[in-house]
Amino acid sequence: MLGIFNKGFAHPPQELNSPSSSLEGCSNKPKQPDEILEAFLSSHPTNSISMTFNGAALAYDRSHPHFSTHRRLFCGFDEIYCLFFGSLNNLCALIKQYGLSKATNEAMLIIEAYRTLRDRGPYPADQVVKDLNGSFAFIVYDSKAGTVFAALGSDGGVQMFWGIAADGSIVISDDLEVIKGSCGKSFAPFPTGCMFHSEGGLMSFEHPINKMKAMPRVDSEGIMCGATFKVDAYSKVDRMPRVGSEANWTLWNSH
Repeated sequence: MLGIFNKGFAHPPQELNSPSSSLEGCSNKPKQPDEILEAFLSSHPTNSISMTFNGAALAYDRSHPHFSTHRRLFCGFDEIYCLFFGSLNNLCALIKQYGLSKATNEAMLIIEAYRTLRDRGPYPADQVVKDLNGSFAFIVYDSKAGTVFAALGSDGGVQMFWGIAADGSIVISDDLEVIKGSCGKSFAPFPTGCMFHSEGGLMSFEHPINKMKAMPRVDSEGIMCGATFKVDAYSKVDRMPRVGSEANWTLWNSH
């Protein structure tokens, strides 16, 4: 799966952007978003589909990972789109909780959870994501609101990576080679147990009151790369209590 989002409405952590990517003589420079999307589709010529928007693009490889119970899913509803990779152990229980059809898959469930939180949910987003039991990575794009939401499960069963394109767009994918080839040195593993929202930034859904700490990364050639992000056990985030239906998903219970 691949998501590319213009910097105008998705602001990744500053530490993700490595100055090494722009150095003269750097052999692997970041690409433009259209080049990244074309390269992804070319690498999966028979199994991929994509959608483009004003300032955003989503792409999906329909092939099933070998020797894996995890699935890649892509669906959309009410101008909200979800790319999902992995599996949820408690999918049936969550389907009942949200009152959905038995035929609902993980991507459809994520969209419904997002809609509930955005429009009328009384619960903080970190608690809702924490209720997802399994190995998962997902990207949600709300084309009506122009917002991005991504999260990676805490069990390490699947991986996700992110980086910065040549024009400053954020690139998110479960394919490390795609990220390496697209973002030069400005990339890093997406931290497990964490979520990223275009309004609220990066935070841990396991430890939501702790700040995220950026640790510098150096590649095998000794060149500085995008930072690795970890939960800082020694710092806390001042959080205001959620009040009323107006305190929705986009406010993240932290503003």
